[in-house]
Amino acid sequence: MAVETNSTASQAPQDRGKRADALRNIEAILDAATRLLAVNPDVSVNEIAKAAGVGRVTLYGHFDSRTALIREVAQRAIHNTSEVLATIDVEGDPREALGRLLEATWRLTHRYGAVVIAGSQALAPEDMRRAHDEPAARVISLLTRGRDAGEFRADVPIEWQVGVIQAILHGASVAVHRGEITGDEAPTLVRDTAIAALAP
Repeated sequence: MAVETNSTASQAPQDRGKRADALRNIEAILDAATRLLAVNPDVSVNEIAKAAGVGRVTLYGHFDSRTALIREVAQRAIHNTSEVLATIDVEGDPREALGRLLEATWRLTHRYGAVVIAGSQALAPEDMRRAHDEPAARVISLLTRGRDAGEFRADVPIEWQVGVIQAILHGASVAVHRGEITGDEAPTLVRDTAIAALAP
């Protein structure tokens, strides 16, 4: 019994070490996949594994398929986006509130980029719908309040205004990737361009 107990005790630190290594590998894989998928939704497993500093065998040891990996990345992106946007103060002047929301939304759009495109192939339709509907609902609420207060133009469909905002957000992200503007310039450009487009 004493021998077995000593053996078990000596194995425990090794097991904990293996678990810690596994967790680090998983985080490295998810971080690498998020970065690469944000730019290229068709990035290969080989490229993700290389960027994460692990081999294909290790990657597949944690995620049994590319679809499973993309699903996890997309779900994390959706969850993080919801958490961050829920912290934004949308009270007070609707123009200022929308400005704050747009700046935060751009940072998330730029961070996750084409992850949403990749996720559409891996997530259930209801998950993708929720990923789009929740942020859009916040914008629509602010647009409605601003239109009622005369701060935003009300002579065009509100859905069109949401589409214009989304186009500005994605356009800014593409412009940063191309080097046309910097990441520091983008939030202000997004905010000012969108607010100007909404002016009555």
